[in-house]
Amino acid sequence: MENFKTIIEPFKIKMVEPIHLSTAEQRKEYLREAHYNPFALDSDKVIIDFLTDSGTSAMSSNQWAGMMQGDESYAGASSWHKMRNSIFDLTGHEFILPTHQGRAAERILYGYLGGKGKTFISNTHFDTTRANIEFSGAEAIDIPCEEIKNNKHFYPFKGNMDLMKLEKLIIEKGPENIAAVILTVTNNSGGGQPVSMENAKSISIICKKYKINYFLDCCRVAENSYFVRHREKEYEHKTYLEIAQELFSLTDGAIMSAKKDALVNMGGFLSLKNKELADACKNLLIITEGFATYGGLSGRDMEAIAIGLKEVFEPDYLHYRITSTTFLGDKLKAMGVPLIYPIGGHAVYIDAKELYNHIPIHEYPGQALVCELYLTGGIRTVEIGSVMFGKYDEDGKLIPAPMELVRLAIPRRVYTQSHIEYVIEVFEKIMLNRHKVRGLKITEEPKFLRHFTAKFENLTDIF
Repeated sequence: MENFKTIIEPFKIKMVEPIHLSTAEQRKEYLREAHYNPFALDSDKVIIDFLTDSGTSAMSSNQWAGMMQGDESYAGASSWHKMRNSIFDLTGHEFILPTHQGRAAERILYGYLGGKGKTFISNTHFDTTRANIEFSGAEAIDIPCEEIKNNKHFYPFKGNMDLMKLEKLIIEKGPENIAAVILTVTNNSGGGQPVSMENAKSISIICKKYKINYFLDCCRVAENSYFVRHREKEYEHKTYLEIAQELFSLTDGAIMSAKKDALVNMGGFLSLKNKELADACKNLLIITEGFATYGGLSGRDMEAIAIGLKEVFEPDYLHYRITSTTFLGDKLKAMGVPLIYPIGGHAVYIDAKELYNHIPIHEYPGQALVCELYLTGGIRTVEIGSVMFGKYDEDGKLIPAPMELVRLAIPRRVYTQSHIEYVIEVFEKIMLNRHKVRGLKITEEPKFLRHFTAKFENLTDIF
């Protein structure tokens, strides 16, 4: 297909799911009832669902066929051995623990290693990662590379970690107090930007020097491998799988939410090299998730993961996945929508602070855009800014997040070209009316992960 401008979906559709095409008046009432938080919307009230790419993939006919072979034995199921073999082939890590999803693996590993006085360092911790770390009493510090601060500049690996800051932090905190260094690929909270192999290797050298655990948050490792192959010249002749395998070889372990690049609706795993650490985590797994050969997963889930971890590295799929995401981002950029550039692998990230520069940060411009996208076109997205990552000082004043983003996370193998064209048309209307939009006020929120369940008031309705 290299001689054609049109990138077609490398799959055929044999089953469809209906979309209810709501009206603007209906959506206004739906959002008011949801307290202006799209997490509280029922899915049948959404036209295009870009809330997350986690667990929202369309599975292949091979995966569905594999699920029929699911061995539901409590211990030693054949489905577990298939899943384990796929993970071992990918990671090379000897000790593999299945979990029902990625955050369960985070809770087990980071809960065990964390605690008061401990520090975790990452290019950028995502929401559940940070919550599990902070819930243990430890602190989570982000040190993305400086290039990420310039949204308009093309830099091939804006997901990289700042190496100078990493070594400085290790020295300041003391190596014995660093619970782990976590490299997230791609860097989700940082705009879905990829991490270079060069950066991953340098982190490995530093961690070995100071004898610090080095873990890979690998839920989008196939997408990251695509960028490495096409942006690091020495890897242009490597397969995507070979690149991923080299990345894993640099680390002491990995956590994966299989709901992303394993192309499944549920599942995850923790893989480790160290037996002592693996044994401790296995005990926690059995207490909280399930026996060590199913870990909260059905045999059906494990069959689907085993197949998905192979399908995701198919060249035609990855080319389609990255170029289709880029297509949406480039169209929005061309119409003047401020966004993180270059476009990442799984999502387009809109700079809501720039788009709604008349809305003060404490009125959450990102959440305002999330609401407008739903009201205008029934598109559900998520804020990645001061609702998700903001904190309060001792006087109750908001400490804003570094960026005010809205993520359009695109489910894998779900939407077609006409759906994307519709999203582009919705943004045309957003741009026309952007100066009329007001912010929001939080009326109710939990202590952790407030973006999931917080309630808001629309300031347009108040004044």
